[in-house]
Amino acid sequence: MLSGKRILLIIGGGIAAYKALELIRLVQKAGGSVVPVLTRAGVVVVAPSTADLMAKMAGGRADDLASTLLLATDKRVLVAPAMNVRMWGHPATMRNLGVLRGDGVLVVGPDDGEMACGEYGPGRMAEPAAIVAAIGAAFGGGPLAGRHVLVTSGPTHEPIDPVRYIANRSSGAQGAAIAVALRDLGARVTFVTGPAAVAPPSGVTVVAVETAAEMAAAVAAALPADVAVMAAAVADWRVVNPGGQKLKKDGSGAPPVLEFAENVDILAQVSQGPTRPRLVVGFAAETVDVVAHATAKLARKGCDWIVANDVSPGTGIMGGAENAVVLISAAGADAWPRMGKDAVARRLGLLIVEALRETGVGASGGDI
Repeated sequence: MLSGKRILLIIGGGIAAYKALELIRLVQKAGGSVVPVLTRAGVVVVAPSTADLMAKMAGGRADDLASTLLLATDKRVLVAPAMNVRMWGHPATMRNLGVLRGDGVLVVGPDDGEMACGEYGPGRMAEPAAIVAAIGAAFGGGPLAGRHVLVTSGPTHEPIDPVRYIANRSSGAQGAAIAVALRDLGARVTFVTGPAAVAPPSGVTVVAVETAAEMAAAVAAALPADVAVMAAAVADWRVVNPGGQKLKKDGSGAPPVLEFAENVDILAQVSQGPTRPRLVVGFAAETVDVVAHATAKLARKGCDWIVANDVSPGTGIMGGAENAVVLISAAGADAWPRMGKDAVARRLGLLIVEALRETGVGASGGDI
């Protein structure tokens, strides 16, 4: 993936600095070399990137060797932030992050987890394997280069009349995060999204839909694909007789009569259809018996994995910034700790990379 590439690695003065040793090993294993000299194929990697170093980069300061190199380079720069959870969430750090992204700096992480200071939350440096994947993507490669991945996201809106609809509380944030993670791993991503509360990511092919029927048609048009990640919260039912005009009260006190019908089962169609992707990942939002319901869904739909989560009242999962999922597969149930949706997406992306490697078939059908 990094054959012949030369990388300047700047190690910030953070606790996560010890992980740089593993990062160097993985870069070398991928065919690259870590040297203090840039060539035309170079990229500068800052890992860990402390809050102080990010502030220097955003402000254009050059008062030591590392910051001077970063200000003087004309190469792409990738930072892997690592800091205390409160430092990461501070408005100043968020402003600096926005400046860096606006300047074209690539960012991987941070992850959620327990920190050396004893606190828990976002701020841990991304794992070396994720950083290596991001480096590959920066060179136009990555472990999913040449792969086409279909991602569905967001809710669907099923009209009652021209101004009212049936929907759910999905924000689309998890689906968008998955599209970003797979894009950063080098995949060509088709992103089919309902009317989500978050903006679609850049660098992917966006297909905007509203209803379940429209999503089903868009999914069918996007196939074939190597992988399908069906993260959308598709409405189970639609109104058969939506009003052509806004429904009005008639003074009787009686509500309008609505007739419902089941929507098309998009996940089952993809899993059992003639153009089935090599890997199909479904999602299950449950309020009780999460593992049991998700396991039954896995068998019923015919997909390979189900990413299940508990969205019962009080969890803050549905529409929130974090997720706590259980990955259901033929191997059983693997419960993940609660973490940010970006971290869930990156973890899922790396598992998808590994699953495709284990199949032994390349994007064009040849051996890998």
